[in-house]
Amino acid sequence: SGIFDGKSIFREKCIQMKEEFAVEALYQLHQWSLWRRELKSDDTYLPSSLEEQCRDAFASTVPTPSALQNDVVAELRSIGLDPEEEVLTESGYHLDALVKVAGKRVGVEVDGPFHFVGKKPVGSTILKRRQVAAVEGIAL
Repeated sequence: SGIFDGKSIFREKCIQMKEEFAVEALYQLHQWSLWRRELKSDDTYLPSSLEEQCRDAFASTVPTPSALQNDVVAELRSIGLDPEEEVLTESGYHLDALVKVAGKRVGVEVDGPFHFVGKKPVGSTILKRRQVAAVEGIAL
């Protein structure tokens, strides 16, 4: 690992700045780390203690179920499913509900208007859907 090893420089800078990162920066580092997992990258760039700090910050948001979400969960129950509500995944994402269908875990997200521009999902919604499917193996 020489002076021009970009991975090593990035990692060392992250270690140096570990206590200085704002919460938003920790979120971004966590999503970057998940992206590395999506790619099935062999190299770990962040030390495990920093990855844990990033995940904990990312997962610390407290979800607030909407009336629509409560209605959707009630409908899932009415058709014989047994949804778990407000599930925190290993990767730190919160899912509105999680059900088992034919032995497979299926995540249920009740996305309101702030998750869309017109009829297209916004970037954070696209990223969550992709990362939960790729990293957790949970279809949304």
